[in-house]
Amino acid sequence: MSTTAVKLAPAIRTSAEAQASARRGVAAPPATRLSTAAAAASEPAANPIGPRLAALGRSVATNVVPPVLVIGVLLVLWELLCHRPGAGLPPPSRVVTETWDLIVDPFFDNGGTDKGLFWHISASLQRVFMGFSIAVVVGVALGTLVGQSTWAMRGLDPLFQVLRTVPPLAWLPLSLAAFRDGQPSAIFVIFITSVWPIIINTAVGIRNIPQDYRNVAAVLRLNGFEFFWRIMVPSAAPYIFTGLRIGVGLSWLAIVAAEMLIGGVGIGFFIWDAWNSSKMSEIILALVYVGLIGFVLDRIVAFAATIVTRGTSAQ
Repeated sequence: MSTTAVKLAPAIRTSAEAQASARRGVAAPPATRLSTAAAAASEPAANPIGPRLAALGRSVATNVVPPVLVIGVLLVLWELLCHRPGAGLPPPSRVVTETWDLIVDPFFDNGGTDKGLFWHISASLQRVFMGFSIAVVVGVALGTLVGQSTWAMRGLDPLFQVLRTVPPLAWLPLSLAAFRDGQPSAIFVIFITSVWPIIINTAVGIRNIPQDYRNVAAVLRLNGFEFFWRIMVPSAAPYIFTGLRIGVGLSWLAIVAAEMLIGGVGIGFFIWDAWNSSKMSEIILALVYVGLIGFVLDRIVAFAATIVTRGTSAQ
């Protein structure tokens, strides 16, 4: 018998004794248990990285690959259609070439309106933040009043339904006449555009509060503030955030249109100035930024809704 076989014989006998003891229902001796544990430890551990990588690959294939393919196909079609002589729009390759300085240096500031895209977008976002914040406060308050009071609903709902159909830019001349300045006029246009979906969705959420919740509030004798904070807000939060998502999208649309008319620093003015200078590539670049910023704003509100409502808001 070889030396290796002699060394392995005790381990084989120990394993056989452990199996025989297990069949008889008798606990294996300590030496046997230690040998078994050592044998198990010598076996290679399962690798958890493989399944994680596979899951990550499936997630990328599901969520990333389809939009990338669609965008790639659209860019190729755009390049083919606009690369021919006499095309009205520049192809993507020319857009990148002509706007490369704006892409790599969005922070330059030469004074006046000659600024990088960062400063134009920043100015627009500041106006959107102020107008939308006012719309949130007023919209939630009026929506709560309309949803809670039958008399308020009968009196105010027809007025809201009429005013919400007025186009945003139709309010701009009135706001300029009232405020005599472009900055508050743009903020007012944002407010008057985004407040209606917040009011309507909040009112719907308040009216849909289950009667059981109201009965519990009556039993606990909650005052008006406690009923609003502990019953109304949690129950109507999914509806409120749906209105907020619609409102923030309308705010971004309104500011771009308003800035085209009021002038000054802003992404809307940048687009209008590029049009007057016949710089189509700069217009296309600005539109790409407008779309990306609008998407980010919607995702921010949706993320806040997921946290507040614990995933019950519309996605």
